[in-house]
Amino acid sequence: TTLPDEDFEKVQIESTHSVEITDFVDQAQINPKFFYKPYFLEPQKGGEKAYALLHKALTTSGKVGVAKVAIQKREYLAAVKPDGLFLILELMHFAQEVLEPASLNNGADRAVSAQELKMATALIDAMTAEWEPTKYKDQYQTALMQLIEEKAQKRAPTPKPAAPRVQPNVIDMVAVLQQSLQRAGLKQKA
Repeated sequence: TTLPDEDFEKVQIESTHSVEITDFVDQAQINPKFFYKPYFLEPQKGGEKAYALLHKALTTSGKVGVAKVAIQKREYLAAVKPDGLFLILELMHFAQEVLEPASLNNGADRAVSAQELKMATALIDAMTAEWEPTKYKDQYQTALMQLIEEKAQKRAPTPKPAAPRVQPNVIDMVAVLQQSLQRAGLKQKA
């Protein structure tokens, strides 16, 4: 059976504009896959001292506050944690939403030779760089903004040929590693 929109409207939770911390836990105990969407928190008028105190206590203790928060008629699990000079509220998945990949093939039954491991490690070393988040671009968003700009200027959208998708097939990882090492070596020499 299907549920009409009216049935969803019948499920109501109390929507407060506060964050209800229920527990404090060591941040290291929470698997990162539980976190998925951060928001900056700022103190409300009159709550600056409590905010500063919570920020300092969490920073000192290495703990996070586990909280419940209602956003747009839905209840979320969240963590309150320090981030620099601010507190952030990071929405979390509930336990039943986090899948354990017990049935997935992880390749653990395959033997890895010392030479293959050495090549893979050399590739990682050759491609290691400083983390620069601004160098990674969202191509979809860029193309969408270009389309919006063209429409705003009342120009016909520029047709762009779609990049051909490479069909996934089984690859020889060792051969790929060797090619990547050669390319990385050429870049370093240049």
